[in-house]
Amino acid sequence: MTRLIALFLFVSCSGAWAAAPSAPKAKVLRYVSQRAEKAYMREGPTYAHRILWQYQHRGYPFAVIAQFDVWRRVQAADGTTGWMSHAMLSDRRSVLVTGKGRVNLYEKADGGAVVALADPGAIAFLRACTRTACQVRSEDIDGWISKSRLWGVEVHEVFDRLPSRR
Repeated sequence: MTRLIALFLFVSCSGAWAAAPSAPKAKVLRYVSQRAEKAYMREGPTYAHRILWQYQHRGYPFAVIAQFDVWRRVQAADGTTGWMSHAMLSDRRSVLVTGKGRVNLYEKADGGAVVALADPGAIAFLRACTRTACQVRSEDIDGWISKSRLWGVEVHEVFDRLPSRR
């Protein structure tokens, strides 16, 4: 029996995450995820700067593209950039399912039985990556998904296991 990962984002910005970002890609220093239920993206690296967006999904992935003191300039999957306090972010890696239509999660990196289906916009925590697939975990679902359907991991990244910090 397959399960469906259908975690929908309630982010106050556009839903362009389902398609590839159109903004030019900045050099990614590292990927992080949203620590709190609410996180504010600001115009600049201080609390005095105007809030651009409010993100309301714990675990949402961001690419860190610059840093200043305790502030991180981050980029969201849709290309939106701004500054967030490091207190709003976690080093725990997460990914966002992209593309059109549901995608299969398999029991092994090279295929096998389908263990779940994921909708575009679903968020899962990253566990391991091969050249072509990544192992992800969301709630009680653990499976492998094509790297081409994920935002939050680089094409060249290959690693065995990240800690499972639940």
